[in-house]
Amino acid sequence: MGKQDIDQTTTQSSNIGYALRGGAVLAISSLASFLLITRILGRAHFVSRDDDLLGGMWAVAATVFVVRYSYEQSVSAALSRMAATSLSFALCLVYLLIFPFHSWGMAVLIGVSASILTLMGRSEDIITAGITTAVVMVVAAISPHAAWKEPILRVIDTAVGVAVGVAAVRINLGVTRSRRSRLEPEPTR
Repeated sequence: MGKQDIDQTTTQSSNIGYALRGGAVLAISSLASFLLITRILGRAHFVSRDDDLLGGMWAVAATVFVVRYSYEQSVSAALSRMAATSLSFALCLVYLLIFPFHSWGMAVLIGVSASILTLMGRSEDIITAGITTAVVMVVAAISPHAAWKEPILRVIDTAVGVAVGVAAVRINLGVTRSRRSRLEPEPTR
């Protein structure tokens, strides 16, 4: 086995370890988000089990959205996710305080959020805002009693998922740097 073969094997092993560690961080942080919403925060407000599960799913989606390969990328994704969710939250809340769900209303809210985000120079957030609006509005149609609560619950779920995701990346990078510094040989003097 030549030096090139050894280097290639070392690189493959390193890539496998990196991939497994990244998968583990995403899995553990997703579970943490889900449990925080469904078990801990779910007890703080009076919502149905279905709403708790939806909240858990929404927190997991936010976590998956923000867990990236660097802390800076994760923070950028978190800010993007929260900006899009906040706009959707505000539009849906105002709409649902005045009107019940209607498919035309959902479509108008998606169009309005896309226009606002474009004017703000944040067109990359249109997809997230549109998806958030669709979920909030359809859930409001499924559970029309106090539908105005849905945007509030979803913004809380998103904030928890974003916070867990960013924290997981920060912790993982700290552990990785610590491990790397222990394994690197000390410079000779």
